[in-house]
Amino acid sequence: MQLAHPGERLALRELPLRDPAPGQIRVKISACGVCRTDLHVVDGELPHPRLPVTPGHEIIGRVDAVGEAVSRFKPGDRVGIPWLGWTCGECEFCRRGEENLCPLALFTGYQIDGGFADHAIADARYCFPVPENYSDEHAAPLMCAGLIGYRALKAAGEGKRLGLYGFGAAAHIAVQAARHRGQDVFAFVRPGDARAAAFAEQMGCAWAGDSGKAAPVPLDAAIIFAPVGDLVPAALRAVRPGGTVVCGGIHMSDIPAFPYSILWMERAVRSIANLTRRDAEEFLALAAATPIRTETVCYPLEKANEALSDLRGGNLTGAAVLIP
Repeated sequence: MQLAHPGERLALRELPLRDPAPGQIRVKISACGVCRTDLHVVDGELPHPRLPVTPGHEIIGRVDAVGEAVSRFKPGDRVGIPWLGWTCGECEFCRRGEENLCPLALFTGYQIDGGFADHAIADARYCFPVPENYSDEHAAPLMCAGLIGYRALKAAGEGKRLGLYGFGAAAHIAVQAARHRGQDVFAFVRPGDARAAAFAEQMGCAWAGDSGKAAPVPLDAAIIFAPVGDLVPAALRAVRPGGTVVCGGIHMSDIPAFPYSILWMERAVRSIANLTRRDAEEFLALAAATPIRTETVCYPLEKANEALSDLRGGNLTGAAVLIP
């Protein structure tokens, strides 16, 4: 499924099967999650995609060909392919271990063809073994919703009371990781969305309510997964002095002006950008040991537009997954 122009529907295309170049692997895809970042790419909210492009960066599949100089994987291995697809390895950010900030980085489903397809080619260095205790379908959301949620959790710190604004694919994984490390989690959902509130409580939240309401207790930190700038002032009001508000998305609507008084007392606002390979190694080990449960809704590949529409409309509980 290819995107030719932002704002248009994806179109099914038949393309020749390419061989992997040196350092690359070719993967026969068995499942690919549908992420809100895919929606931002398709809707034209992220600038400068490589067009035409095949979206999708929560890829699970089996290696069916390897390029020269690849020793990490062999045909038949099950692998996951995430959002981060390549970095230069030489800039100041890469040398500091901050490859997620590399100015030359390339991303799967954005500048590199992704997983809304039956095959994908990827740099072997940026692919990962998949925990054996997950099916393909249930492993797919780990590759971005899980990884970004994990990086956001690290940025939020280990305070006892954590708020999550927006309860979708990332939040339903993050709450389990937070509960595993002993945190109490409070979910803030769209006003009137009783289904999301019930889902949040089912997944382990101590409380779930409308995002326009005050938090029931002062929060040590909050993570905003919803791409809604209006939630930043709300989250700042919810966290205690010294607390942190983490913006976990790659795109967000404009943040409105807010009084300095809700930022004062050493409250902090920070964003999460992409992921590192170390994040993937740490989180997938955690997912294997916990284990984290993923709730999925499957669609055949040719219904990718329907899956994106359901995500856009807030009609999903958990994560959408395409099955070729």
